[in-house]
Amino acid sequence: MQAQQENIKAIVKKCLGKPYYENEYGFIYNMDCLAAMKKLPEKIIDQTFTSPPYNIGKEYETIMKIKDYINWCKEWIAEIYRVTKCNGSFWLNVGYLSIPNKGKAIPISYLLWDISEFYLQQEIVWNYGAGVAAKNFLSPRNEKILWFLKDYQDYTFNLDDIRDKDVKYPNQKKHGKLRCNSIGKNPSDVWQIAKVTSGFHRSSIERVKHPAQTPRDLLDRVVLAGSNLGELVLDPFMGSGSTFESAIAQERMFLGFEINTDYCEVAVERIEKFVYNKKLSEAQLSLSFA
Repeated sequence: MQAQQENIKAIVKKCLGKPYYENEYGFIYNMDCLAAMKKLPEKIIDQTFTSPPYNIGKEYETIMKIKDYINWCKEWIAEIYRVTKCNGSFWLNVGYLSIPNKGKAIPISYLLWDISEFYLQQEIVWNYGAGVAAKNFLSPRNEKILWFLKDYQDYTFNLDDIRDKDVKYPNQKKHGKLRCNSIGKNPSDVWQIAKVTSGFHRSSIERVKHPAQTPRDLLDRVVLAGSNLGELVLDPFMGSGSTFESAIAQERMFLGFEINTDYCEVAVERIEKFVYNKKLSEAQLSLSFA
């Protein structure tokens, strides 16, 4: 496996040049993802997770017309399809946007689900507690994750790795046999996972300087479910580096693109700290068994 990983790293660096940051687990490139992916060979990525700009006016966005936004998404999703292995997957996290005189909270998933050659396996609802407070409409408390496959007959899905141990009736039996799986239940297509919050007295422990940070709990579930040990995970809109951290934690390789240099720095600082703590923990565990 190590020889194969080193070969993949060599291919990536040959195609993209010197990365902004690298460690033993992967690379960060301070590049536009569309331009970067066009330089990669076909079928090199095992799994992609990303949460792209929602076209709602965040500090890292330039608002586009809806048609232009969809066409732009179509371009980079087509590149993800091209670089994804035949048994690979693409997990797309999106929220809502407004269309003038048409709708206030249009799920972006409605606009993007069928614009590529990917097969839509399932829509996952990510439900969370904290969020925008509203007076004239219902407070939004969910986003969507579209789980796409390149081949719906051949793909990775590690259900046992993501089973939910919070079973309501773990000892319930039928005909003398346990009714539920002994290692937990299927987490279903509705995931109740807390957002990464900010603010005085309510900021999440994992919070860094990024306005739209994806929680590790969600990413760990995605990475564990859709990839295997040592495989290559891509995040073309890397942001704060959450996907990179999850890939390291789950012993996968990582490739990330981020056009904002400030966010690259945030991610590097975060990853360096995480790797240091990981190695320190492993060293302490090794000493305890010595």
